[in-house]
Amino acid sequence: MAASTKTNLSISSVHDDHSQYKATWTQRAWFASGCATVLISLAKSMLILTAGAPTVPRTLLHLTMAAILGYLLADLSTGIYHWAIDNYGSAETPVFGAQIESFRAHHQYPSEISKFETAGITYIMAGVLTVAFLPVNLFSNDPIFLWFVGVLTGFVLFTLKIHAWSHTPRRKLPPVVAALQDAGVFLRWSQHTAHHRPPFNSSYCVMSGIWNRVLDEYKVLLGLEVALFRVTGVKPRSWSEPISEWKPMTQDEQPVRN
Repeated sequence: MAASTKTNLSISSVHDDHSQYKATWTQRAWFASGCATVLISLAKSMLILTAGAPTVPRTLLHLTMAAILGYLLADLSTGIYHWAIDNYGSAETPVFGAQIESFRAHHQYPSEISKFETAGITYIMAGVLTVAFLPVNLFSNDPIFLWFVGVLTGFVLFTLKIHAWSHTPRRKLPPVVAALQDAGVFLRWSQHTAHHRPPFNSSYCVMSGIWNRVLDEYKVLLGLEVALFRVTGVKPRSWSEPISEWKPMTQDEQPVRN
């Protein structure tokens, strides 16, 4: 998964090589496997339900609750992942090194993420989801659990695309995406802008942003940073001021909003 970094942002050349916005066939293959993993979860859930007893209101309630839980957990888990990528590791970190470098560059050139092909920014997560959840899909026969897994992995898979939409000018968004942003289902630019201002240590959740208030107001992630520092002696990048690689956005770099 980390062998090809063609479409990952490079801090020094991000504006020079437009070919890097194209996904490689390897990245597209990983993205396809991630999509297949999501679809298998959802399809198997529905097949088990239709082959069994007639669906009753209680089953529909359980499916709805499983979907809501999957949606909420996707925002929380990807927010924690974003926090970890922003603050720990380097370009040499196995598997995730390319994405760590991409996230660092993203702070310097925030609008660039909106120019990448979907597969080019989601392939690492797609590979992780395939390895982690395909066995679950193959061996589980619990339709509610499979529905939960399908919703969770679906939102996790597309989190970086949803993040990219928050950096996309509204006039360029598909109407359904703009509507979902307005409804608060997807992250809006106004909810995300705080993450791109020094000290870059808040608003890590970039799928819906629902958890940001809880994580920031109660300093949950700061508590994790302190605990990790006491155990390992490693300081998160957000403790270093100023972070020279993460320049604040200029007006020119901000998406144009209607």
